[in-house]
Amino acid sequence: MFTRETFKSIALAGMIALGFVAQGKNAHAADLQTLTVAGGCFWCVEADFEKVKGVKEAVSGFTGGTVANPTYKQVTSGGTGHYEAVQITFDADVVSRRTLLDLFFRSVDPTDAGGQFCDRGESYRTAIFTNTPAEKQAAQAAKTKATADLGQKVVTPILDASEFYPADAYHQDYYKGRQLVITRFGPKRQASAYKAYREACGRDARVKQLWGTEAPFVNS
Repeated sequence: MFTRETFKSIALAGMIALGFVAQGKNAHAADLQTLTVAGGCFWCVEADFEKVKGVKEAVSGFTGGTVANPTYKQVTSGGTGHYEAVQITFDADVVSRRTLLDLFFRSVDPTDAGGQFCDRGESYRTAIFTNTPAEKQAAQAAKTKATADLGQKVVTPILDASEFYPADAYHQDYYKGRQLVITRFGPKRQASAYKAYREACGRDARVKQLWGTEAPFVNS
C-alpha cells in the first residue's frame, strides 16, 4: 500500500533521474564543434562529410570575403573574395577534428591554387578556417602530414575564420534533392544532376589519381 511518504520518495527519485538525463544531454551538446573548410564545389564537400560517422550536419555557404550576405551569383562571378565553403558540425566524442582534417585533404586536390577540378576561380580554391591557436595547430599538423604523404607542395592555406554565410535553401543537400532542374545533361532531379556534374567535373578521378587508396570518398 502506497503511503504519502512512499509517493514522495518515488517522485523525488524520478526528479533526480530526469535531472541526470538533462545533465547528460547538456554535457553531450557541449561536445559539438564546428570545422569550416573550402574544397571547391560545396555540394561535393557537403555530400562527402555528411557520410562521416560523428558528423551531425554540413552546411553549404560562403566565407572569407568582404561582402555581407553575398549571393551565389556574386561569389561565383568573383570579386567578393569569398570561398564556397562548408561548415561541418561534429561530435568530438565520436570523430576528432584531426580526423576530419585528414579526410578533407584526401578528398581534394590541395596542390591546385586556381580552383578545384573543372571549377576554376577564387571561389573554388581550397582553404581551412580556424578560430583558435589549437585549431590552427591541428590544421597545420594535418597539412604537414598531407604534404609528406603526397610528396608534393600543398597550397591549401590555413586562414583565420570570418563570418560564415549559409547559401540559400536551393544549395543545401543538393546531392540528395528531388527538385527538377534544367542542366546541360537535360532535365534531371537534383540528386541525378549532382551525380552527372561530379562525374563530368572529374573530381573523383583526380582525387583517386592523387591519393589512391587513401582517398576516403571516391566511389570504387
